Amino acid sequence: MQQVGQQARKAASEMAVATCAHKDAALRHIADQIEASSAELTQANALDLDAAETRGLDSAMLDRLRLTPERIAAMAEGCRQVAELPDPVGEISDMSYRPSGIQVGKMRVPLGVIGIIYESRPNVTVDAAILCIKSGNATVLRGGSEAAHSNQAIASCIAKGMHAAGLPTQAVQILKTTDRDAVGLMIRMPEYVDVIVPRGGKGLIERISREATVPVIKHLDGICHVYVDADADLAKAKSIAFNAKTHRYGVCNAMETLLVHQQVAAQFLPDLCAQYLTHGVELRGCDLTRELVNDDRLLAATDQDWGTEYLAAVLSIKVVADFASAIEHITTYSSAHTESIITENYTTARQFLRTVDSSSVMVNASTRFADGFEYGLGAEIGISTDKLHARGPVGLQGLTSEKYIVFGDGHIRV
Repeated sequence: MQQVGQQARKAASEMAVATCAHKDAALRHIADQIEASSAELTQANALDLDAAETRGLDSAMLDRLRLTPERIAAMAEGCRQVAELPDPVGEISDMSYRPSGIQVGKMRVPLGVIGIIYESRPNVTVDAAILCIKSGNATVLRGGSEAAHSNQAIASCIAKGMHAAGLPTQAVQILKTTDRDAVGLMIRMPEYVDVIVPRGGKGLIERISREATVPVIKHLDGICHVYVDADADLAKAKSIAFNAKTHRYGVCNAMETLLVHQQVAAQFLPDLCAQYLTHGVELRGCDLTRELVNDDRLLAATDQDWGTEYLAAVLSIKVVADFASAIEHITTYSSAHTESIITENYTTARQFLRTVDSSSVMVNASTRFADGFEYGLGAEIGISTDKLHARGPVGLQGLTSEKYIVFGDGHIRV
């Protein structure tokens, strides 16, 4: 780990001064390598899937692990999209003259070395690498053991792309060891690592937050809410609520709790719940929800359900008395990730945006849009529910900082 850190720090110095043209060329070469290696990636991923099934991993975990042809194509497309994004490094802003005659402003600069620790999703390897490359950083990636074969196959594509563009291949290092001690060392190497980004289960992130001596960009849970207001367009609300839960289950921006205003609950819930049940979603509702839906398959929700991130085909449903009750529930149980209101009332929508203190707050849209790719960031390195240094999907700007710059012409302080 000491050697990895030294190599990363050296590569970070080279990446910080790399031209945009070289960085973009590397991203396009990586995209080409991913497409050319589709068969090898699929074969490596099959080894991981077989091992995961043997270990008895659940369906949500298997879905995260799987590399389909569409996901491989999306990884390549992500590389090309990030290549098209403006380079934040070197951007100068807020220049102003001071009374002394000097000019003071800010320049955007890379963070340096970013350590990224993640679990089953092999596409994170590409997302993390390309964002670090574009933002002029070096990165050390430590994926989960369940994706070891997939990650090493992707690592080969990245290394070939970096070499083809004339950039240091050690700017992206993917640890071959899955030893947990490697994580413990990485998060305590401030001399080599400038920030840690953990992506995975709550246990992993809690451990890193507790033990790290390096700053951490993180979110713990994705307990996301959709609130259907009294003034909602119910056809619109039904489509959004169904998409927010069922588009993908094992992701942090999937809806986990549906809140419905009591004025529209009787009209809205029976048809929607029937659709969920037909789709195989397990429902857990409050007493009024169960009374209105009147289906034995709808289970009684407990207090624990409201604070649970299922990451599975399970949904909690609660009928609320009014807007204030919805806000109170969200404030109590939200993980500050993403919340959405469905309403045609402009005033209520604005009040929701101002009141809900989450990293993404939406009006008439599925929570599944809380994603760096959908926000126009290209890919994302993760979601931050902290308020410093970055919040929400962390893209290129979140992987940079600012330093003050001063222009003078022989000025001295008197």
